[in-house]
Amino acid sequence: MSTSAAVAPVALQRALAPEEAARGDFYALLAALLVAPASGALLANLAAAGPIEGDPDLARAWQGLVHASAAMDADAAALEYDEIFAVVGKAPVSIYAGHYLGAPAIDHPRVRLQATMAELGLARAERVSEPEDHIGSLLEVMRVLVAGAPGRQPAPVAVQRSFYQSYVERAAGGLFAALAVAPQANYYRHAAAVGAAFMALESQSFLLA
Repeated sequence: MSTSAAVAPVALQRALAPEEAARGDFYALLAALLVAPASGALLANLAAAGPIEGDPDLARAWQGLVHASAAMDADAAALEYDEIFAVVGKAPVSIYAGHYLGAPAIDHPRVRLQATMAELGLARAERVSEPEDHIGSLLEVMRVLVAGAPGRQPAPVAVQRSFYQSYVERAAGGLFAALAVAPQANYYRHAAAVGAAFMALESQSFLLA
């Protein structure tokens, strides 16, 4: 998988292989699209992005997102985001992993997540009010595990695979599937298509790793 239009390049002390940099960029993009409505700057960057090479499903979904971004503005993106995820009462599409993983009162995914993140040396930022199982936050954790962060090297593949299979694969997959059929989703349906195609590659890669 390669991209000629890196959306969120990651600066590290040690250069990443192109494949790993691309993975980190995709996780960063998907996280950005889910933690908040798409900003004008993000929409403009996506609208100007070139095609990607490699997997045909991901390339096709990417082109759809690029075209949708060119036709979208920040106000419309914010309205659609709120209609999908932030309405009063039950949202049409849940953005929390507990909804897709099952959330019993005992052993709620958030409890396990807190323990796992502590083991990884990660924690929710104080300024963040959303619970740990917000799927955008989980994708951001994957970005850090894949691409590292200032002062932090990427995690071993076994660690990436464990977090992905435990918390991300089923939850994010369920979210993207729900977005694909949600009547409120127009722009975010294209974001979901990119997410689903990218995760199909990730799931396959982790099985082979």
